[in-house]
Amino acid sequence: MQAGLNVNLSGQIALERRLATIANNVANAGTMGYRAEEMKFDTVLSMVSATPTAYSTAGESFISERSGGLSQTGNPLDVAVQGKGWLAIQTPAGIAYTRDGRMQLLESGELQTLNGFPILDAGSAPIQLDPAAGTPKIARDGMITQNGRQFGAIGLFTIEPAKGYTRYENSGIIPANAGVPVVAFASDGFVQGFVEESNVNPVTEMTDLIMVTRAFDGLQTSIEETSSSLKRAIQVLGGA
Repeated sequence: MQAGLNVNLSGQIALERRLATIANNVANAGTMGYRAEEMKFDTVLSMVSATPTAYSTAGESFISERSGGLSQTGNPLDVAVQGKGWLAIQTPAGIAYTRDGRMQLLESGELQTLNGFPILDAGSAPIQLDPAAGTPKIARDGMITQNGRQFGAIGLFTIEPAKGYTRYENSGIIPANAGVPVVAFASDGFVQGFVEESNVNPVTEMTDLIMVTRAFDGLQTSIEETSSSLKRAIQVLGGA
């Protein structure tokens, strides 16, 4: 009976973590370039008691690799990433990676995100353009030209969130290991004048929310029934 309480409790802990990821995904359904966070759970078999008991782990989060839809803006300073690459930006917390390709050109010529973080090239250096040289053209490999003159290239990187990561502002990711520059652009590259939307599916997330809530309530009911049975057993044995 005690094992049943522990199993139900482990299930509630797992569902609580899943509920937190769903809430975060729904909150970022409109965040450009946001990649949804998913959870995977494993079963742990305990051999402490005479009867082997299976418990649910607290869960491990991972980044969904589904691409978001592309939205055409016509803004030459907007780029959408195709494939599995990420833009690199310099932040106070270090280099972060994002799929949000909305950029701005300062009067000084520095290329930055809308939040004021420098866009980096493949060598992790800030990109400097000529603010008076006209509209920039951005090729699939990130090369930027103004009036036919090359001014550098936006870096495109692959990262491994599975080895550990933290979220950073909107769609930003800071992985445990530094990103690796993309050198082949057959399947990865930039599309100028477009932005990538969040890959969160609100309908799916709301459906999952209902399922998780019902499962949590079911476990809570089971815990209450088991606790009541345990109390009645104690009362009967105590009165014997």
